[in-house]
Amino acid sequence: MDTPDTSIGFGQLGLAPAVAQAVEDLGYETPTPVQLQCIPHLLAGRDLLGQAQTGTGKTAAFALPLLSRVDPTQRGPQILVLTPTRELALQVAEAFQGYAQHLKGFLVLPIYGGQAYGLQLSQLKRNPQVIVGTPGRVMDHLKRGTLALDVLKTLVLDEADEMLNMGFAEDIDWIFEQTPPGRQVALFSATMPAGIRRVAQTRLSDPVEIRVTADSETVDTIDQHHCVVTRFHKLDVLTRILELEPFDGMLVFVRTKHATVELADKLKAHGFAAEPLNGDMSQEMRERTVERLKQGQLDILVATDVAARGLDVERLSHVVNYDIPTDPSAYVHRIGRTGRAGRAGRAILLVEPRERGLLRAIERTIRRSVPAMEPPSASQLSESRIDRFTAELRKTLTEQDLDFFYRLVARLGTEQEMELMDIAAALAYLTQRERPLDVKADLPRPAATRPERPERGPRSEGRDEGRPRPARDGDRGAPRPEGAREDGRDRPRPQGRGSEGLTSYRIEVGHQHGATPREIVGAIANESGLEGRYIGRIDIRDDHSLVDLPEGMPREIFNHLKRVYVRGQALRISLADGSAAGTRRGGGETTGSPRPDQPSYERKPREPGFHQERRRKRTDPS
Repeated sequence: MDTPDTSIGFGQLGLAPAVAQAVEDLGYETPTPVQLQCIPHLLAGRDLLGQAQTGTGKTAAFALPLLSRVDPTQRGPQILVLTPTRELALQVAEAFQGYAQHLKGFLVLPIYGGQAYGLQLSQLKRNPQVIVGTPGRVMDHLKRGTLALDVLKTLVLDEADEMLNMGFAEDIDWIFEQTPPGRQVALFSATMPAGIRRVAQTRLSDPVEIRVTADSETVDTIDQHHCVVTRFHKLDVLTRILELEPFDGMLVFVRTKHATVELADKLKAHGFAAEPLNGDMSQEMRERTVERLKQGQLDILVATDVAARGLDVERLSHVVNYDIPTDPSAYVHRIGRTGRAGRAGRAILLVEPRERGLLRAIERTIRRSVPAMEPPSASQLSESRIDRFTAELRKTLTEQDLDFFYRLVARLGTEQEMELMDIAAALAYLTQRERPLDVKADLPRPAATRPERPERGPRSEGRDEGRPRPARDGDRGAPRPEGAREDGRDRPRPQGRGSEGLTSYRIEVGHQHGATPREIVGAIANESGLEGRYIGRIDIRDDHSLVDLPEGMPREIFNHLKRVYVRGQALRISLADGSAAGTRRGGGETTGSPRPDQPSYERKPREPGFHQERRRKRTDPS
């Protein structure tokens, strides 16, 4: 790609003196490649077709030369900039205002859906020279007669590919018809699909083409890593990263609007200040959410690609791709939200084992490798928590009046005959029960460092070094002799609702959701603390499944499993016969002492053992 000529400054590009002064005041020194290539052509009045990724400085690339051609004494819109989202419209309008700070009588107005018409109408009566807006609202004003383009000099389409993806093609065509003949057109797009080429061929006159490839300085200055993790452990890996990574503000990308709410709720349950950002939210709510992030009242936004368009928040130090984008160019747009204007940025990509092909496509697109990183280990997490615990102790000792508590501890030691070390240890335990300092086990590693396996044969063949896995109803795995166990010992395998000691439950996930027995077993075992060998029959139906679990499930576990997700669906577990939970046979409190061989439910870290290794193999699709 082209690199900027450091011998050429903004003062040599022919900008108007007032605009050049503003650039100098803002501290800009050297033009970026897209600015160096676009500014001379736009100053000369040429139509321009530019391909540039986000964060390359393209706003200044068209705003600076177009402002240099604006006549501040002439009232009415001379420049119209169309953007796909409200956030980008505000960002572009703010940039125009900054570059025009020395232009007397200059006005710029952002107009977009979700804002009251009254405010926009009063501002339009002031005849701003620059309008920045979304296609739908601009078209509304043109049809109402509250916006006229009689003296328009230039029409700019910013992020044109995204506007077409959002269904604005007909609106844009209609707006073009309202512009005067001979107006200049500048079209910027991150990609060049057929729709963009059609617009360029029909609407631009002898355009000059500018291309700045994706491996620009924006991508190169961002510290990028990827982590291979199974779908079942992505949330665990993310929360560990959030605990260990020193970040200011973070943007977490997922694929769907539903996933933004689901993941944000889970992060809040883990104690993080997170909120969703998606297209279903009202403009006012989105604006308020972004402002809370800017003010430090939020630390994490969970967003979709469209919702994050135009988002430029200085304190965004990290971008996490929780769901890998299927379009490699979207990856560049996503990580471009951090590392802007020379600021440091870090991007982390979570990759499921089956998604390694998408990772390779991203690396080909940006023409560099994305190094692997290991999931944070249990020992790292423990040390981090202990460090924070120690820091809080030291701060409390230096800042708080503890006289009462000194007397209380002394009294406990005397009256209860407790050793001071015993008291301190018990209090430390009580303070860390929700987030244990001693993290017991590392997460399973579907590591990219393991050699990739050859293509597997039919599922009826053995697996895991020749050992067949247990067969379940609805599973096409290899059959196992009646009563056989993986460890070679025989034991009866309970089957059906009538099996002694088992209760049949209904879960609201089935064939139509793509659920498999191993996913159901992995989810229930991981979330309930129940060893997989105690889970009985699994009967997968079209829209639900039946699963046999040991009787005596504690109500806390029962209620928790209702909110566990498999294939994006909440289990919403209930007794299969429809009776109310609360008895010993389902979702109630267990009375009396359990039998020695009775399975136990316990949602707490467990020492690594055979059942955890078995679960790892079950939930690892590689």
